[in-house]
Amino acid sequence: MSRYARQIAVPGFGSGAQDRLRTAHVLVIGAGGLAAPVLQYLTGAGVGKISLVDPDQVALSNLHRQTLFVHDDLGQPKATAAVNHMQRLNPEVSFVAHNVALGPANVADLIRGVDLVLDCADSFAASYILSDACQPLGLALISASVVGMAGYCGGFCRTAPSLRAVFPDLPDRMASCAEDGVLGPVVGVIGGLQAQMAIAVLAGLVPSPLGQLVTFDADGFRFGGFRFDTAPEPESYFDFIAADDFDSQDFIIDLRAAQEAPLAHPNAVRAQVLDIGSQGPLPDITQRAVLCCASGLRAWQAADRLAAAWSGRIVLAALGKEPFN
Repeated sequence: MSRYARQIAVPGFGSGAQDRLRTAHVLVIGAGGLAAPVLQYLTGAGVGKISLVDPDQVALSNLHRQTLFVHDDLGQPKATAAVNHMQRLNPEVSFVAHNVALGPANVADLIRGVDLVLDCADSFAASYILSDACQPLGLALISASVVGMAGYCGGFCRTAPSLRAVFPDLPDRMASCAEDGVLGPVVGVIGGLQAQMAIAVLAGLVPSPLGQLVTFDADGFRFGGFRFDTAPEPESYFDFIAADDFDSQDFIIDLRAAQEAPLAHPNAVRAQVLDIGSQGPLPDITQRAVLCCASGLRAWQAADRLAAAWSGRIVLAALGKEPFN
């Protein structure tokens, strides 16, 4: 127990909290900048089992913030490389690396049997897919996002409202680290908050971080946040589905340009967001409308336009630049 003596000595923590960490199984989605502090602190704290999901490889342009990795890791699967480093940090923790992308088709299998999910993917679609999967199971979700010099971290689901209750509306634009840049220390601050929220939930610390959102803006070094315990769940929303769930009877619109990806389905037609609405093509009321794009943003924008003109069921598909299963 000498490894954990300093955290066991923290008032309100103790050996009981340490035992709860030791028997916990955590799922971490994403092995990038947010996951760097998350994995190191959870591994150091003695969480019993950590499963890690990421489909990408270590890239040179990410090393400034993805501090788990070293130059020799370039080109290696991020999940595998991260696990290799963490095993050397604490051999008492067991790890599982999944070199796959999270999606509607595999989310149920990935979250089965875990005690807590950490959303470190910084992906618009992944956050909603995880929240939709965790909420009905009463499974806590710690989700975070960082772009540029600002970010947030929040504790959702289980005893708290879902991410959709806090963010029911579409963002004005889809910010990304590639387009908008990101500073490594800002990611470290938010990732550290995410790790602390996770440890608090797993250890049963009071007050609970579930129902709390914390913001940080490095342009002025301002922290903020609020409780959202009473935020109402939306009465309706657009589900995300996988490409394997498409049906030949679906009304499928692929909002990606031809240079982005092949058609999502043989029956799909290409269109732009502004083509969708009362003046555009409308499905039969018996059909399901499937709106596809790379990140989910254009699909949601088109779904809002279609819903204003048509009352049938609408679902979204975030397919990236290539269709995925």
